[in-house]
Amino acid sequence: MDCIAHRGFAATYPENTLPAVRGAVAAGADGVEVDVRRCATGEVVVIHDETVDRVTDGTGAVADHSLADLRDVDVLGIGEGVPTLADVVATLPGGVTLHVELKETGLADDTLAVATEHGGEVVVSSFEAGALREAREAGAESLAVLCASSADDALAEARRLDCRAVHPHRDLCDSTFVDRCHEAGFVVNAWTVESSDQSERLRGAGVDGVIADALAYCGADCSPSSPD
Repeated sequence: MDCIAHRGFAATYPENTLPAVRGAVAAGADGVEVDVRRCATGEVVVIHDETVDRVTDGTGAVADHSLADLRDVDVLGIGEGVPTLADVVATLPGGVTLHVELKETGLADDTLAVATEHGGEVVVSSFEAGALREAREAGAESLAVLCASSADDALAEARRLDCRAVHPHRDLCDSTFVDRCHEAGFVVNAWTVESSDQSERLRGAGVDGVIADALAYCGADCSPSSPD
């Protein structure tokens, strides 16, 4: 069972930052998941929320800030600004899978152009079917549909979009659902795992990976790899 660092192990490190990426890699995560949006000057930046308010000392929509503005804010008190996806790619070793969640449409071409500079596997995920269709058209080889509610809808969408994986909320993952995904040829990575007990239940259900907020939450069955 793979251990995928959610926003770079967000319970341990400042989420979606370069210190989080480095920390997750040092801990031996098999993959690092980050969220991307577009800023006012067009660059693809790494931040979860639509606004900067929660995670920085600034305010307002990400889309209204230039990259220079985002470099100047302080993310979660670390004295660094919002990184670009290019910054993350330059930091992440090729032996660690890059999981990129598209938070909006209109990002796929530029995201893929940057992500392909990563020397290893890249998985593009989204809740939005339109974003995944754009990613497929942009040449993404590994797509994952994110789902929070309907297991049936998630499977149908994964088939329509020719996805490699389904990334369901942990509460959707019982052995019946996971078996259905596997029979359809999909990898199953469950989110967001916030305790070792959750991880052990998911292991019992047969998931392929857990997208976890801390290495300690990945469970005894996870065998994080050493980074290249």
